[in-house]
This record gives sequence, C-alpha cells and structure tokens, in this order.
Amino acid sequence: MKQVGSKGEDLAAEFLKDKGYRIIGKNYKTPIGELDIIAKDGETLVFIEVKTRSSNAFGCPFEAVDSRKKHKLKNLALFYLKNQKKNCAARFDVISINLSGTKKEIEHIKDAFEA
Repeated sequence: MKQVGSKGEDLAAEFLKDKGYRIIGKNYKTPIGELDIIAKDGETLVFIEVKTRSSNAFGCPFEAVDSRKKHKLKNLALFYLKNQKKNCAARFDVISINLSGTKKEIEHIKDAFEA
C-alpha cells in the first residue's frame, strides 16, 4: 500500500510543477502526523493531501478525506505555520489519483475545504 501512496505523491508533485506550483516540501513530518505536499501557488501557501487508489472498488480516492482527516490536516498546517513562522494566505487542496490498469486519472480539487 505504501508503494501506491508514494507513487501517487510523486505523480501529484509532477502534476503540480507542470501547473506552475513550486514544491516547498514533501512528506513533512510532525509529532502529530504528516503533510503530503506543501507548495506555493503564486503567493498562496498550499497544503495538499494526496489520495491514491489502484481501483475505485472502495470509492473515489478523494472521498477518504473525511471530516476527521480535514481536522487533522488543519492542525498539521497550523503546526507548520507556527514552526516556520509563516504568516501568509493558505489553502487546502486535494489531489485524487486512480491508478487502475495502465490508465492514470488525476483530479485536482483546489480549495477543497476551509480552515
């Protein structure tokens, strides 16, 4: 399972770079969890959660970002902002990747939820 997730994060980072985002960090670890990707979109700091599946048998990948996960991501972002002493506009995006067969489907949900 970890291999699918890592592949998805690599694909997401390349996708974002192609869209003009500047990747600040990947797999940013904190005592309370990990942020998949931190990037800049212009002047906005973006916290990106990547969900990857090899099929839709258990639903679309983005459906795994439930209220509990959103709450955790908000806390992780606050931790990052405090530790990096950042005071800037920020948002949360979700990248949903389906790797079924030889086909790759990438869906980018900008401003997926609010803090």
